[in-house]
Amino acid sequence: HALLMDIQMPEMNGYEASRAIRRMEGTYYQAVPIIAMSANAYDEDVRECLAAGMNAHIAKPFQPEDLIRLIQKQLSEAEKNFR
Repeated sequence: HALLMDIQMPEMNGYEASRAIRRMEGTYYQAVPIIAMSANAYDEDVRECLAAGMNAHIAKPFQPEDLIRLIQKQLSEAEKNFR
């Protein structure tokens, strides 16, 4: 599994949602890859995503094949961490 996280959501933004997921009990919530999807693509935006517990960031608009490659990479890394 991987979570695609929008940053600008109503009620709870993507940073808050990612922090909440990482606080949940269980190794799944600590290890599931969270990928930020955002039009905000400055270095500081990427750093904020990583600081919130996300694993990666992809800027919108993106090419579908770039998203697929990123998901595959994150899933591969997550699998290594489970071993």
